[in-house]
Formats: sequence, C-alpha cells, structure tokens
Amino acid sequence: MEKADVVIIGTGPAGLQAAIHAARKRVRTVVVGKTAKSSAWRAHVENFCCMPHTTGQEMLIQGRRQAEQFGALFVDEDVVGLEKQDDVFLVHLESGRDLEARALVLAMGISRKKLGVPGEKELLGKGVSYCVECDANFFRGVPVAVVGCESAAVSGALILLFTASEVHLVCERLQVANTLAEKLRESAVQVHEGLTVIRIEGTDAVKGLVLDDGTHLPVEGVFIELGAKGALELATALGVDLDPESFQYILTNKKQETNVPGVYAAGDICGPPWQIAKAVGEGCVAGLEAADYVRRHLSKTAP
Repeated sequence: MEKADVVIIGTGPAGLQAAIHAARKRVRTVVVGKTAKSSAWRAHVENFCCMPHTTGQEMLIQGRRQAEQFGALFVDEDVVGLEKQDDVFLVHLESGRDLEARALVLAMGISRKKLGVPGEKELLGKGVSYCVECDANFFRGVPVAVVGCESAAVSGALILLFTASEVHLVCERLQVANTLAEKLRESAVQVHEGLTVIRIEGTDAVKGLVLDDGTHLPVEGVFIELGAKGALELATALGVDLDPESFQYILTNKKQETNVPGVYAAGDICGPPWQIAKAVGEGCVAGLEAADYVRRHLSKTAP
C-alpha cells in the first residue's frame, strides 16, 4: 500500500492550490483525480485577479505543473471509497489500489450530471436516484438499473447486487480501470453496452427503462451515476457533517476543517459562490492546514 502524508481528492482549482501549498511544506502529497473532468476544464476565465483572459484548461495544466515542481505526485484515477482506520485514512482507487493518508483534503466539487430524458425529473424520489449508497436499501428484492459508464456506475452496480433481485448497467462505452471492468464481467450484473436511455417509464413510481434500440427493461429503480463517485457519498462515509439545511455541502470552519480530525474540504463542495477565486483561496488554507496537521501528528509520534 502506498503511503502519503496528505492525499488531496480533486484536481480542480481548489485541489491544485491545496497541493501546491501542502507540497511546499515538504510533506508527501498525493493528488487523486482526472484533471480533464474538472468543471473548470472547459471554462473561459475573465474574472480571476491578474489573469483577465485565460481558459480553465490552461489554468489547470499550469497548476498541475506547479504542484509537481514542488513535489506533489498525481494519480489519474477515480476514488471509489474512503475509510478511516485508527489514525489514518484509506483511499480506495478504481484500479483496486489503496492509498494510506494521515490527512485528507476533499476538493471534488459537487456537479451532478443528469440524463435529461423524459421521466427523470418527474420520478425523482419515486424510483429515480443519484446515490446508490444512500438509497440501495429502498430497492431490496426488486430489479434495478444503473446508468453510466464510469467508476461510480460500475461500483454502484456491484453494490446493488447485495440488495436488488437483478441489476442492469446501461452504458454507451465502459470507461473504468481494468480491475474494475474485470469485477464487472465476473459479476451477475447484466451489461447493456453501446446503448442509451431515451425514457424512464412510470406515473407514481418507476416501472421501466426504454433504450434507444427499443429494449424495455422492467425495473423499479434507476440509479443515475454519470461520473466518478459522488463527492458527498465519499465524504459522508467518513462521518463528515453536511450543512443542515440542504445537505448538499460540507461544513467547514475558517481553517477548512471538517468535524472529522484530519479531514479538510475546499472549493465548490463547501458551497457557493461557484468561483475559481473562492476555490483557490479555500484550497490554499486547506493545503496549509492539512500539512500542519500532519507535522503535528508526526512530532507527537517521533521517538
């Protein structure tokens, strides 16, 4: 198992700034995520101080280079799970590898992609869900479908095998690490690759899915997982508190600390405004504080 002092999850502006500052503190810093999936990747930036005209892509490329120059290491994988064991954190990657960290910075953003098909909005909460780990138990003993091609969809489908009577996975093209793809092939999940959903059927509850080749899947639950493992699902697995009004953001103090010692958060995952400047500022604080937390921990355990 690879060990790190600080693991930063997310490669957007918040995660990269956290990486720059943590690495400059000379603690072993590892950043996990796929840079091109950041919501900033396709942005045109005109309101960031001192950089009136640039692109999000250019900012992220330069930010990664800066972090690497200070010693940060990058792992271009999705995170599929987080776990606390004693005084360390385990970061489970889609390849099956694990990272061990003394401190975490959560900077994954909160974007939630939607299918945009008839029935999705109308049946939300009536069989349509965006969180397998949150809602799997509501579909015990009934057929369900997961829609998506990446790690969240595949890992979600595998989890649902423990509760649902049958599990379908609908995806245009599978995009996961070989280890996760092999687990899927060896499982009882029924994979419908090369197809897309055109309609979710039902009036008061989900009754089925219609695919673009005319196939009808008689399912009672539809889990829409169109990206990496959702930020809030990962955070709540550690016991991190969310804001009590909307339950959509992570609560932090001015040091970007969560209620869980050693866990920090920065960027969109902490709530609005959705601005790169805010993300960078919070990332700076989170990276410095996480590095200091590790240094204090190491000083206590030194012989």
